Amino acid sequence: MASTTAIAVHDRNVFLGVDVGTGSARAGLFDENGKLLGSSSSPIQIWKEGDCIEQSSTDIWHAVCAAVKAACSIADVAGEEVKGIGFAATCSLVAVDSDGSPVTVSWSGDSRRNIVVWMDHRAVEQAQRINSRNSPVLQYCGGGLSPEMQPPKLLWVKENLQESWSMVFRWMDLSDWLSYRATGDDTRSLCTTVCKWTYLGHAHMQKNNEKDSRDMEACGWDDDFWEEIGLGDLVDGHHAKIGRSVAFPGHPLGSGLTPAAAQELGLVAGIPVGTSLIDAHAGGVGVMESVPMSDSEVKGDDVEALCRRMVLVCGTSTCHMAVSRSKLFIPGVWGPFWSAMVPEYWLTEGGQSATGALLDHIIENHAASSHLANRAASQSISIYELLNKRLESTMTELELPFIASLTEDIHVLPDFHGNRSPIADPKAKGMISGLTLDTSEKQLALIRHAKAPGDKDSACHPRSLPTRRGLGRALLHARTLR
Repeated sequence: MASTTAIAVHDRNVFLGVDVGTGSARAGLFDENGKLLGSSSSPIQIWKEGDCIEQSSTDIWHAVCAAVKAACSIADVAGEEVKGIGFAATCSLVAVDSDGSPVTVSWSGDSRRNIVVWMDHRAVEQAQRINSRNSPVLQYCGGGLSPEMQPPKLLWVKENLQESWSMVFRWMDLSDWLSYRATGDDTRSLCTTVCKWTYLGHAHMQKNNEKDSRDMEACGWDDDFWEEIGLGDLVDGHHAKIGRSVAFPGHPLGSGLTPAAAQELGLVAGIPVGTSLIDAHAGGVGVMESVPMSDSEVKGDDVEALCRRMVLVCGTSTCHMAVSRSKLFIPGVWGPFWSAMVPEYWLTEGGQSATGALLDHIIENHAASSHLANRAASQSISIYELLNKRLESTMTELELPFIASLTEDIHVLPDFHGNRSPIADPKAKGMISGLTLDTSEKQLALIRHAKAPGDKDSACHPRSLPTRRGLGRALLHARTLR
């Protein structure tokens, strides 16, 4: 009987989604119906020194392995049951040498610190210089590059860390590096290259229906652009350092999971691994393709319904994304990006550079923060739940019709980390209007709510969303690899 049960369990088709955010790596296991079988997360280290924000690819890989193993244990899933893997991650910049070892991107010289995190703003001046050249590729980035994109960061490293620049063999988006680390295949994703590297994805358009076009030689790099901005050496070797091969998200890579990576993850070699997605864009796929139950029969076959939706993906930052059949050029709004999220649709993308990060900043720097944290811990609830309870009780005491009424005299301009869109000004500053000398928990609750109006419970805080939000989005393209 035990043997029969084991066979039945091992006949399951289980899919693994790995989502690496700014503060942790999450792993989740799902069945064919999308049911979450188990998940786990592992924290990742981050260094912050002024505008420089750095991480370690070695640390992140260790966190991924720990999260995957823990998730398998929690879900009681054997490695041979996993039939596909999908990675999603922040659009951070990874530097490695010819052996795949980390190369420092830090003033400290610490080789562990080989990732320029997406929210790093060290390259503001480089972005301004690049944008002043008015290259044709900039029209596909809302008219100008953000310092959160990769070319300005690359230029900063070349101008400030010459030794590191000469040592780097591959510059990669973090999600591309994860799939490369898992498979040994250096094929990049249309999602990452189009959205963050100025790759012109629509160069694939005419070849989209050709045999093997999903894994063809990269044809969307504008060599003149790289020459003009002083990074012409990245064109060498058919763009070997930034991507010779670019594929649609979800395209199976190499021969699947390598034996070495399989051993580290506790899985089986050869499992299909898909070309990656940026974390927010993977979430966008899931939301964009979903249809309310009441509309599923009526609109299920209406592909144009996708063009009438906007996706809001929340986390440390926030992304607002919409797709269209035709190009939409909107100053200050990123895009149009071809096939960067939904295949063969143009993506336009806005957002805010600091949302969850700003909420954390407001709470952590308030006079009542320490006392609030102690009270939350004593009640075994989150700080955000405690603040929400405070808001609800205050609303009841004052006999107000809704919680938002509490903040009518408090206003927050949330550009504490610059403005992503539509002003597209990384130097923009934030402010809070309506402050008094009150330093109570009540006042903190009001400021936090003014920053995020409409919150009903702690789940509305981006950083406290269940891990399955990120895991499910990474999984979406893993399931296509069966």
